[in-house]
Amino acid sequence: MQKVLRGIFAPICTPFDEKGCIQSDHLAQNVIKYSKTGLSGFLVLGSNGENKSLSLHEKEQVLKIILTHKAPEQSVMTGSIFESTGETIEFALMAQELGTNFITLLPPSYFKDAMKDHVLLKYFTDVASSLNIPCLLYKAPQFSGGLDLSLNLIKDCINHPNIAGIKDSSSSGIEKILNISPENFAVLSGSANTFFTAMISGAWGGVLSAANYLPEAVVELYKFIETDNLQNAVKLNRQLVSGNLAISGTYGVAGVKYAMDQCGFFGGLPRLPLLPIPAEGKTRINEFLKSFF
Repeated sequence: MQKVLRGIFAPICTPFDEKGCIQSDHLAQNVIKYSKTGLSGFLVLGSNGENKSLSLHEKEQVLKIILTHKAPEQSVMTGSIFESTGETIEFALMAQELGTNFITLLPPSYFKDAMKDHVLLKYFTDVASSLNIPCLLYKAPQFSGGLDLSLNLIKDCINHPNIAGIKDSSSSGIEKILNISPENFAVLSGSANTFFTAMISGAWGGVLSAANYLPEAVVELYKFIETDNLQNAVKLNRQLVSGNLAISGTYGVAGVKYAMDQCGFFGGLPRLPLLPIPAEGKTRINEFLKSFF
């Protein structure tokens, strides 16, 4: 468990063409290239994968492609993100059968006011108890209508034997989660902005959008930190955080996809209603990427 959840994971994007169709061959080629980069694995069907813009059939299609073309040692976390417990379990069971290693759970948020801690605890534990593979909590209030996971809720979830960790993509507070987490509970940073300090404080790794376009650089940063090469780690981290602010932080998925296109991967277009980035965004991203090539 500890080995497969340590390192850098790419929250992999879903490439679309001009008509909004999934480019399956491009996705497969991306995964094959990623399999040779040192990435520990992938988060499939997360925000960078445009989860909410995919049909059930498309989600299954994407997952199958990634599972088929990844390296044997790479792990796959699959987002099962729905508003009802039943739908979440149904999709998670399908992903489990296909061979995913972990299920990632974002809290339902349509009925946000009703999502008190005891309600979410039942949701997370009901799903986890239905599976034979471990679950990871997904703390990302920006993708769940502002709904956050409290420390008390996380503490209660840690006690469940099939909840193995958490991906924290919120803007702050990961150190507090690390303070309450036992050694066998995986805490993963979901943002380049918190990754360095989280690692120094005991995080297991990161699920970082920059790994979609600069996988080797992000893996190198992880290795610098793991080997206490902090001088080089600080320098590289400063570069990657600056790029993250210019790319994902400013233009979201569309920015990440454009950066992928410039770095030899297939990013493609975002699916409507998301729009491609404007010309000035392309110029800004190109300027940042020059420092890596």
